[in-house]
Amino acid sequence: MHKLLLLGITLLAGNTVFSQGFQVNFQGQKQQGMGGAGNALPVDAASVFFNPGSVSFLKENSVNIGFTPTFANTLFEDANSTSIGRTNSPMGTPFSAYAVYRKKEESKFFFGLGIYTPFGSTIQYEDGWTGRFALTKLQLKSIFIQPTLSYKLNDKIGIGAGFVCSIGNVNLQKDIPVQDADGNYGHAELDGKASGFGYNVGLFVQATEKLNIGLSYRSQVNMEVAEGTATFTVPSSLSSNFPSGTFSSALPLPQVATLGLAYKLNDKLAFALDVNYVGWKAYDTLDFDYAQNTASLIDTKSARNYKNTLAFRLGANYAVTEKFDARLGIAYGLTPVQNGYVTPETPDANRINYTAGLGYKIGEHFQLDASVFFTHLKRTDTNLETNLSGTYTTNVIAPGLAIIYKF
Repeated sequence: MHKLLLLGITLLAGNTVFSQGFQVNFQGQKQQGMGGAGNALPVDAASVFFNPGSVSFLKENSVNIGFTPTFANTLFEDANSTSIGRTNSPMGTPFSAYAVYRKKEESKFFFGLGIYTPFGSTIQYEDGWTGRFALTKLQLKSIFIQPTLSYKLNDKIGIGAGFVCSIGNVNLQKDIPVQDADGNYGHAELDGKASGFGYNVGLFVQATEKLNIGLSYRSQVNMEVAEGTATFTVPSSLSSNFPSGTFSSALPLPQVATLGLAYKLNDKLAFALDVNYVGWKAYDTLDFDYAQNTASLIDTKSARNYKNTLAFRLGANYAVTEKFDARLGIAYGLTPVQNGYVTPETPDANRINYTAGLGYKIGEHFQLDASVFFTHLKRTDTNLETNLSGTYTTNVIAPGLAIIYKF
């Protein structure tokens, strides 16, 4: 029993992360319609995120607000029984808001501000599922605030940089393998606020009239949880072993380096390609320091052993008319989660993403952009810490909408 109690707390620590190999790539609706590519294609204020260097090549001041309702469902099939587990997760709500401004049309400086959600997830499993001692619910949120300055060196080259302030929170819940007189299992909940800082820099080169090249780098952001709250609901006879209190931890959000190419075939058709290198290797362990330790509640160090990965994004934009654009995209992402480390909160796998989008200009100042995203994931694994073994099948669909005001 003592070993089970220790294992329960170790699992609780090991499953608390902000992204767990899952990036929320919904930072711009135009770009999302093109598979998430946008590093070398400065089409709107979302360039604040994709490449600060390209912001100086935007033609107008603008404000851009968008959101992407996300619907994800996971089915778990236990390898050791006929048991299955399903999620009943609420809708996710990634959003983005940008503004770019230059004082005069001939000015080489462009100022920008971005507020967006690059990491986060909500997943909730049905009551009594097989892996309830690993996870019952996880809600992760992170919001990046990025003031940005972009400078046009000449007619061919732009540079830019942004300072990133990140705020967020995590709420994780799981059952503990102890029971009261009525047979109810114990329950644990970790809740904490986190903050961190980083930067985003970019270079944009208009190599020819048809070809653009972009380079950008978003730094790692270490999210620090200083005074999180740990709450345990257990039989009264065990309450002294599980004292509610505080904890601290540090959660790394990875660095991302991107090479982008954009090619304008003619006045109507343009292609974009982005290659992302994501530094997930920084997430090798997750440490939890509890303010009050007992024989059952000890500080934990859980191995994650993530690896650096690549993602490839390809898309096209076709101007059907002067007011109406159509977009298509595809992306392929390699998972950072190695065999033996798949967990129920984000059962990650190599994935192909399919996207499409539309854009419509409403008069001189307004524009609407819409996109839709779909992906399917399947992964079979046995977790080395929890011994939870089985197959996860996940489907995600995410329609998005943005409104742009130009002035």
